Amino acid sequence: MADIPGPSQLILQDENSNKENMDNTYEPETKKAKIETTSKENCLEDRLSGILCCAVCLDLPSTCFQCGNGHLMCAGCYNHLLADARLKDETATCPNCRCEISKSLCTRNLAVEKAVSELPTICQYCSIHLPRHQLEFHLRECCPERPSTCKYSRIGCPWCGPYHELHTHQKSCTFQYKTGDEVMEALVVEEQRNTDTMRRYDNIFSLLSYEKVTFNDLQLKPYRTDDFITRLFYESSRFSAFNHQWVIKARVNNDKPTLSIKRTMSFQLVLKGKISNTVQLKFMALKGPYGEMKVNPVVYSHEFSSDNTETDYNDLPIVDSTECNKLLASKTINLRVIMVHVQ
Repeated sequence: MADIPGPSQLILQDENSNKENMDNTYEPETKKAKIETTSKENCLEDRLSGILCCAVCLDLPSTCFQCGNGHLMCAGCYNHLLADARLKDETATCPNCRCEISKSLCTRNLAVEKAVSELPTICQYCSIHLPRHQLEFHLRECCPERPSTCKYSRIGCPWCGPYHELHTHQKSCTFQYKTGDEVMEALVVEEQRNTDTMRRYDNIFSLLSYEKVTFNDLQLKPYRTDDFITRLFYESSRFSAFNHQWVIKARVNNDKPTLSIKRTMSFQLVLKGKISNTVQLKFMALKGPYGEMKVNPVVYSHEFSSDNTETDYNDLPIVDSTECNKLLASKTINLRVIMVHVQ
């Protein structure tokens, strides 16, 4: 049977347990200090990344905007919020505090941009850790695993691999031993591509040598239709060219642009007034002096008459949908229109 403590033992235990209350000079044993280990989840870089990230996409912004209350947004999400509000005819708001945001109310946060540029990141190819501001140079010049193509790719070599294998491949590449006839087949495709590019610029330069050439710097301002389902349009003020009055109109091409991230725009040239003779014009849209539009210039032509005073909607040759969001985010679209009277 287990030993049962007697009354004297119980009294001794009670005295020991109450010694702290009975003796004013009693001090408990010193506890060992808790050793805090810095885990990956609690490191400073990760905490800063959570603080400085974009409120919409949660990515670290290279270009950072902030609302009136200081909430951060990257440039892409910021322009997308303004573009969506423009398309929906609503007031753009901060995704965190719902205060109004606009080009005039939001400001760049340069301190956040500099702090983000110093945070570490990982190269997607060689997994090396380095500051973000060094990543672009690393991918372009230093990374041994960066994707590279053979110098004989212009004559048809399909090889693509890491940079550290490039020198070995080029030494044994079979395309360096191709005959002249075999090389010519590949060069014909390359030459056709270059010819198309040069033809475009030759057309532009030849238009500038015509007798009647004019250019106008215009601002397109948004307006909406009165239909049941309103649509967003842009229109410029009237301007004069070749003794006639003209207007530029623009629209978003997608039927439901608020449900799509691939947005494009188109524009048309409209003759205001009546004409007695036909007028043959060639025209193109370029970036305006105070605009940010990136375009690949395209020359369009149209013959105006008393029964045909509007061109079709031609694609505004902006480079991608990101540029389209930038245009929609702005209050006005600045562009330069060059018109040539073909006699």
